Amino acid sequence: MATLEIRDLHVTVDTEQGSKEILRGVDLTVRQGETHAIMGPNGSGKSTLAYSLAGHPKYTVTGGTVTLDGEDVLAMSVDERARAGMFLAMQYPVEVPGVTVSNFLRTAKTAIDGTAPNLRTWIRDMRSAMQALRIDPAFAERNVNEGFSGGEKKRHEILQMELLGPKLAILDETDSGLDVDALKVVSEGVNRVRATGQVGVLLITHYTRILRYIRPDFVHVFVDGRIVEEGGPELADRLEDEGYDRFTGGASTSTAMPATAVSATRAGA
Repeated sequence: MATLEIRDLHVTVDTEQGSKEILRGVDLTVRQGETHAIMGPNGSGKSTLAYSLAGHPKYTVTGGTVTLDGEDVLAMSVDERARAGMFLAMQYPVEVPGVTVSNFLRTAKTAIDGTAPNLRTWIRDMRSAMQALRIDPAFAERNVNEGFSGGEKKRHEILQMELLGPKLAILDETDSGLDVDALKVVSEGVNRVRATGQVGVLLITHYTRILRYIRPDFVHVFVDGRIVEEGGPELADRLEDEGYDRFTGGASTSTAMPATAVSATRAGA
């Protein structure tokens, strides 16, 4: 069983005012087959966690460890992390002019597996996944994300996840910019992958609406670069009713629950 373990992770980012610490001691374990929702107000560090795990050069890890199946993730290059089984669905996917969706997907699958998939089987699997996501077959010959709508970009991200078969899928604000119909389709795609029991999902979101369709096993509240409360899906229901004010004290994050309180909560769980 694949396991991602994050221990006391500290991350900084360079700004015009100097280096700024964003993550301030994150502890988290995600096992294969589990779905963890990371929730919190804007600016709390949720996306920083996602991009730091993926190896974005903008972010500098200054302390802590990250392992996947016992292997040091922080010592891996970005492509090595992908081959190890990590997948990131980005909040703002980039355009790749001149590369078609079909070529991109097959090249990615070849790079991860080390061998090219059987062409006939690959085409069948790709068409089946596209149909399930209600993607027009002509989409396969379009350049990656070029001229895509927000919904098309997000469906393409989930298409990648279905076809590449990662051990750990990090979904950063996958619900951002989606209308209700697109949200349902994308959520169905995530749930199909979850149903295999072969992937751990780290679902990062600001709102609870996607959790109406993707029911998490665990919910973690992120405030000011650390986890301040943890629980089951009922915690997301509370956040729907109460918001984040009880963690942030309104506009300020200075009244967030101390790390010792979180540790006590874990000890009693």
